[in-house]
Formats: sequence, structure tokens, C-alpha cells
Amino acid sequence: MSNHSDITAVLLAGGLGTRLRSVVSDRPKILANICDQPFATFLLEQLMLAGIRDVVLCTGYLADEVYEELGHAYKSLNLIYSKEDVPLDTGGALRLSLPHIKSETALVMNGDSFVNIKIAAFIDWFFKKKCPASLLLANASDTRRFGKVLVDDGGRLLAFEEKGSGSGSGWINAGIYLIKKSLIETIPDGKPFSLEREFFPKLIHQGLYGFQFEGEFIDIGTPESFALAEDFFSLFKV
Repeated sequence: MSNHSDITAVLLAGGLGTRLRSVVSDRPKILANICDQPFATFLLEQLMLAGIRDVVLCTGYLADEVYEELGHAYKSLNLIYSKEDVPLDTGGALRLSLPHIKSETALVMNGDSFVNIKIAAFIDWFFKKKCPASLLLANASDTRRFGKVLVDDGGRLLAFEEKGSGSGSGWINAGIYLIKKSLIETIPDGKPFSLEREFFPKLIHQGLYGFQFEGEFIDIGTPESFALAEDFFSLFKV
């Protein structure tokens, strides 16, 4: 079992948020106002409860606003910033943050989704599994918007289906990962690179596993899903 406080968390918060611009036009998605607080605080509270101490925020679009809002600390968390000068996508942003990752394994989280899970349970499972990387998988009633993740009975990933390619319920990538630092070092430096489309599919044959979780999940990346966020987060207000 890992000492959770030694794990560096990385929040991917540099996206342009173009789909959400019609309802959140004056700030990056991670600062979207939900239940009278920035969306980031829900993620930071979750990390704090897991025993995490160090959080790297990968910023890009309106990066200065993120720093001005959150500063260098949130309660017991130490906040560090890794700023993109040009858009690098999720993988490129993670690679840029590498000098700030002090642990051998990084906990990586998308900055526009939330899973109502105790992160510590995912971390403990990962270290027992002894795999190089893993994804948190949520169960969705309609996978078309997210794409479907196919797994075997033991949780090993078999394939990724593209967004819009099928309908119905199934497992989706919930945007929380545990990745060995040695794997992050293989990501091309200084170039746009996608974790979802380029990184994880190549790891399937190396023993990539998904932690399957049946609880509540929300992605605030579209006006339609953002409209549901107030009711969703009223249950988890910090």
C-alpha cells in the first residue's frame, strides 16, 4: 500500500473550453462557478481527503486567472503551476509538468470532470495490481459522447471505442489516472499529444487495467452537462 501523501497529483486544467464558452465565457472551465464556488475546489477537496499534499495545475487558457483564484495553497494542499505557452493537449501538458512530479507514480485528473469516489481506494487498488498505468472507469447509461472502454472480467483493458461509434450503456474513461513516472517520460516533449487517443491505446498490450466504479460521475464540458452541475454538486458542497 502506498503512502498517499508522497504521490504528486496533476490537474489538467489548460483546455480552451470552447464547447462551454456560451455559458462560461469569462474564466477557464476549472474555475466555473458551481454552488457558489470554483469547480476546482471539488477536485482539490477530493485530493486532500485522499491524503495528497502536492498538486500540479497544468494551465494554459486564462492561466493567470487560475493562479489569481487559487494561489499557492488550498487548505493543506501545496499548489504548483505548469503553464503551457501553446496548447499541448492532455499528454503534452502532463509531459511539461514532469519536473514537478516528485513521486514514482502520478495521480492525474482531468480538470472538467468529477467522480464521487474515495481516491484513496483507487490508489490502494493500483499498487496491489502492480500495473504501469490504470484508468478510473465510470459506468454510463449512454457512452456515445465519451466513447466506450472494453474490459475483461479481471478489469484488463481490451480496446477503446471512439466517441459516437456506438450507443448503450458501458464503461467510460472517467478522467482519473495513475501513471508511472517512467511512462510519462516517454511522451514527446514540447508537442501536442493526447493521453486518450495516443498514449493509453498503445499501453493496452503492456497490461493496462481499469478500476471499475459504479458511482456518480459528471463532466461539465458542455452547456447541457454544465446545466446539471448545480443539482449534482449540491450533494457534495464543501
